Amino acid sequence: MAKATSQYICAECGYISSKWMGKCPTCGNWNTMQEQEIAPMQAFGASSKRKYTPTGANKPKPVTKLEGESFRRFSSGIDELDNVLGGGVVPASLVLIGGDPGVGKSTLLTEVCAFAAQNASCMYVSAEESCYQVKMRCDRLGVSRENMLVLNETNADEIAQEILTGGYALAVVDSVQAIYTPELSATAGSVTQIRECALRLMRAAKASGTAVFLVGHVTKEGTLAGPKVLEHLVDTVLYFEGENSGAFKILRAAKNRFGSTNEIGVFEMRGDGIFGVENPSELLLSENRGVSAGAVATATMEGSRCLLVELQALVSSTVYGTPRRMSLGIDYNRLVVILAVLEKRANLSTANQDVYVNAMGGIRIIEPAQDLAILLSVASALSNTTLGNKTAILGEVGLTGEVRAVPQIEKRVAECVKLGFERIILPKSNLKLLQKYKDKIQLIGVSHVYQAVKIMQKKQ
Repeated sequence: MAKATSQYICAECGYISSKWMGKCPTCGNWNTMQEQEIAPMQAFGASSKRKYTPTGANKPKPVTKLEGESFRRFSSGIDELDNVLGGGVVPASLVLIGGDPGVGKSTLLTEVCAFAAQNASCMYVSAEESCYQVKMRCDRLGVSRENMLVLNETNADEIAQEILTGGYALAVVDSVQAIYTPELSATAGSVTQIRECALRLMRAAKASGTAVFLVGHVTKEGTLAGPKVLEHLVDTVLYFEGENSGAFKILRAAKNRFGSTNEIGVFEMRGDGIFGVENPSELLLSENRGVSAGAVATATMEGSRCLLVELQALVSSTVYGTPRRMSLGIDYNRLVVILAVLEKRANLSTANQDVYVNAMGGIRIIEPAQDLAILLSVASALSNTTLGNKTAILGEVGLTGEVRAVPQIEKRVAECVKLGFERIILPKSNLKLLQKYKDKIQLIGVSHVYQAVKIMQKKQ
């Protein structure tokens, strides 16, 4: 009998090699190659005496004669999640949700499973917790249901068989890294096990019509752990983001076969569960914004949703040889560039000042449309000048000091009007798109950061 051979698979990207390597040539990570034993026929494609005889049962058909499979979405019980999914949960779909530990993935899916159990039988598969721990979470959330069944199982074959025969409307598997199939010698959580287990659960979901939610771990870089093929197998990939100590969590869709990936959901974590936030702008803005120096309001786009966020800056004399720059929710490198533009183009120096900038509410700002708001918040703190609580600021700042146009300006202005703002400082090149808002709000166009600083320093 031929001996079994081994191959090495990268635990991060799934790269396969015939020998061990310290560094993966594909993803560049060190010490991620894991050994796996495979049969000689699998390794070298040895021929078999058994011959395959095609049956011809599956024939290609003209696309014009295909009948679309009708399906009816059902609500998850959380409007924010329904919006991200494209209007609700699709039967026979496979959804992968990832996020940092403690962000609220299990809490969210427990509530979804319990809501669906009001009208149909649902199953929560806990591969990391005992059944009693799941019951404790249900009691804390107040969502215990008779039709919500809990299964403590790590064998993917048993889970897939239960999904096939149980007649469930929805099933949650927490988590895909903790389950395994005994047919493979690799350990649970390895690239091979994750890929094979997800494939078997996908087949069970499609065959039974059960909507399956998979919980996935993330790496230290914030991406889903396991091979990239895992994201290709599933129908929808969701990322649950937010600081553990922050008040708000954001759910994003990185892939969605049944809807748009531009939608986001905003959630608030409380002691009795996680709840969707219909109007997060009202919670992210304080009533005292603009009253103190350094506090300004700006509008940021999260997917297709506009959020009004308060930025606060603090400037103080440094006691060290090199002044400190610290940012929370804002890219540090962008803050350093903006401070350089402020000094060179607006004649406001922070060379001997410590600068701290914070996006309130735990929101992360990644788009450049808030450059002007960051610059004016620092300038306001530096000159001890206030902008007032009815002013919003928008604009991208270039290295030459010009204020560049921002995308989706109409949505941003409409959100400011909705929340009662009286004026907006924005790029002059955006004014031609905002003629219909001239009677509703004061629009102040600027083309250079020096003009914006001068407007800020005028009496309110």
